[in-house]
Amino acid sequence: MNSFVLIVFASVSFILGYLFYGRYIARKLGIDPKRETPAHTMTDNVDYVPAKMPVLLGHHFASIAGAAPIIGPITAAVFGWVPVFLWIVLGSIFLGAVHDMTSLVASVRHKGQSVGKVIEAYMGERGKQLFLIFAWATLVLVIAAFTIVVSKTFVATPAVSTASILFIFLAIVFGFSVYRMKAGLAVSTVIGVILLLVCVWFGVKFPLAPSADTAQAQYIWSWILLAYIFVASVTPVWILLQPRDYLNSFLLYLVLIGAFVGLLFKHPDVQMPAFAAFVDPKLGSLFPILFVTVACGAISGFHSLVASGTTAKQLNSERDAKPVGYGAMLIEGTLAVIALLTAIILVKSDYVSHLAAKGPISVFSAGVGGFVAKLGVPLHVGITFAALAVSAFALTSLDTATRLGRFAFQEFFRTENPNAAQKVLTNRFVATFFTVLPGGILALSGSWTAIWPIFGAANQLLAALALLAGTVWLARKQKQNHFLRYPMYFMFAVTLSALVVLIYKKINLLMQYYSGQAMPQSFGVVSTYFLALIAVLLFIVAIVLVIEAYQHLKLSKEKA
Repeated sequence: MNSFVLIVFASVSFILGYLFYGRYIARKLGIDPKRETPAHTMTDNVDYVPAKMPVLLGHHFASIAGAAPIIGPITAAVFGWVPVFLWIVLGSIFLGAVHDMTSLVASVRHKGQSVGKVIEAYMGERGKQLFLIFAWATLVLVIAAFTIVVSKTFVATPAVSTASILFIFLAIVFGFSVYRMKAGLAVSTVIGVILLLVCVWFGVKFPLAPSADTAQAQYIWSWILLAYIFVASVTPVWILLQPRDYLNSFLLYLVLIGAFVGLLFKHPDVQMPAFAAFVDPKLGSLFPILFVTVACGAISGFHSLVASGTTAKQLNSERDAKPVGYGAMLIEGTLAVIALLTAIILVKSDYVSHLAAKGPISVFSAGVGGFVAKLGVPLHVGITFAALAVSAFALTSLDTATRLGRFAFQEFFRTENPNAAQKVLTNRFVATFFTVLPGGILALSGSWTAIWPIFGAANQLLAALALLAGTVWLARKQKQNHFLRYPMYFMFAVTLSALVVLIYKKINLLMQYYSGQAMPQSFGVVSTYFLALIAVLLFIVAIVLVIEAYQHLKLSKEKA
């Protein structure tokens, strides 16, 4: 099989999916451009800020397209390229994009509040509280996993750290220019992208490393990142989050375009087998592990939190819900396909050795560098640029996750007549602190390989719960919901099975420890307990929410 065929097939499928199935979903959700959005009715210049569609698409895409759609497909390629490729394409069109767009529209129809608020409206206060606990715990895992991924990338490629710091200052200047000095978006974008590339060049020329010792450098970067995401979470969205995500999106657009064009010229043959063993010794069985490993490349619960957490508060018109909600997921699906191709053009022995030695981001960067080298770009420049783009997006996911965790924490304790304690806990600084704290503890005490499987399962289960919320919302409105209901059934089957497997593994690991066998040096017994506890908590909360939803759906049918 030639890689050219796969990328063209995926691209055509995504375009047709956007034009036809995206239009179908928009009709079912009753998109109305004349209906005012919360960005206008509740403007506060902190979280609720109307944004032009290209800007919001950039923010949303940059927030959802972190390292996960790269790490997931490359790691899952061990099962063979056919199941991974099919899951990315079909999952993105019929599950992921539908999930994202529905979450966005549902939030817009409920004052730009979270999916938890939608659950409260149709399943009661207890349903909302349970969902918020689930969402917050998942976001803590996101903070832990991505803090480790970004700090490791900074240490491995010091040029990335320099460029990332310069990106932050560039974004602040861009935000003030567009929102306070009323500079034109088109001109500001051109200048911003040029300066963005200058930042990349400056990073390559002047890499920043706080310590020659790798472990110490990663520890220092972790603390710096935790301090940064605290500040980013409490800062008005127009100053940093929105402009940085918008500008960073152009980095990934360039990587996608360069890789796509390079593939058309180079079009290497696929070397990996179409199907491998159903059970991998390290990952486990294809079902359910493949579906939670690919994660954001096909569907992601984190997207529902972004859509209903920050994006819905900035949606200028409901007309923009399709390109932002549905379209961004398909662009991410394209990224996931390219990531998969960087792995499967390698022979299996090279794939296994490269993945074990340097990790999936290195596999992606080397592959993309090889693609763009066909266009005349020096190989080392292509590899460095790809690594910079990935790290930039991991960082955007990190600070967006922190803000969303703050939202979930505040919403959990918010009441109409708050007491003194509730007023303190709903303060954005306090809520951010209690969100960053557990994520930081996990990040500083372990490795992403221990956290990632739990994050993947929790993330996909969160997607099932978001689909559940959308199903109940439409059912209570007496509207068709089959396009949400059937994907929901599948995602619950996959993710609950995966959680059972992961809980078993954690318990088995602890039993080995108490029987005298040593714990892995990269992770401690306390952290293993913590992750096992989170996994059990997520499983229980999900089951309770399913029971609650079933009762309310049954009630809706009786009333109908």
